[in-house]
Amino acid sequence: MTDDDVTLAIDTSGGTEVAVLRGEDVLARAARPDARGHAENLAPLVSDVLARAGLEAGEVSRIAVGTGPAPFTGLRVGLVTAAAFAAARAIPVHGVPSLEAWVPALPEGGSVRVVTDARRREVYTAVYAADESEPGGLRVVEEPQVVAPAQLEETVAAEREAGIVVVGPGLYPELLGPSESGFDVAALARIARARAEAGRATPTEPLYLRRPDVHGVPGGAA
Repeated sequence: MTDDDVTLAIDTSGGTEVAVLRGEDVLARAARPDARGHAENLAPLVSDVLARAGLEAGEVSRIAVGTGPAPFTGLRVGLVTAAAFAAARAIPVHGVPSLEAWVPALPEGGSVRVVTDARRREVYTAVYAADESEPGGLRVVEEPQVVAPAQLEETVAAEREAGIVVVGPGLYPELLGPSESGFDVAALARIARARAEAGRATPTEPLYLRRPDVHGVPGGAA
């Protein structure tokens, strides 16, 4: 990999977010917050960021795609689009758990708990620590899981005492307190690049953590 390599980053774990990077530098980014319009939004956003970056699709060197956790339908749109784009151009596609794009820059050893929306009055959550010995700079302290917010209340309170902050879109503040925000789709590209350079696996299997909503709720939508 060189500093001129171009990475297209895609995430559909919440809304639809896209960025294009040359090396570590973000050339353009775009987002739509609609949590159910991924199929309609993704292709126009990809075209938009490439055009604003002054690039053709054939100049993309690799794809980084968020693998969730997220509801089935929206996550599938991003993964399938990334796979098709990569296959058509014979370039690699790297998966990165979407929760990692919420983790801010941390001092070595600093930790955060990420909390995002899983619908059905549940949240996705994981804990990460800054670790420069790991490609991408993150170590998983607690694997992603899906839980009811009340199950986290005492844990989060104790973690705050230990200096662990909560990051995410600010869900259930009455139980979990304040959250720092800051999803960065470009982080997926940087993490993917670091792991690929180190020879680490970057699997693209989706992290659903539970069965698709359509199987779990009669008449429900993912």
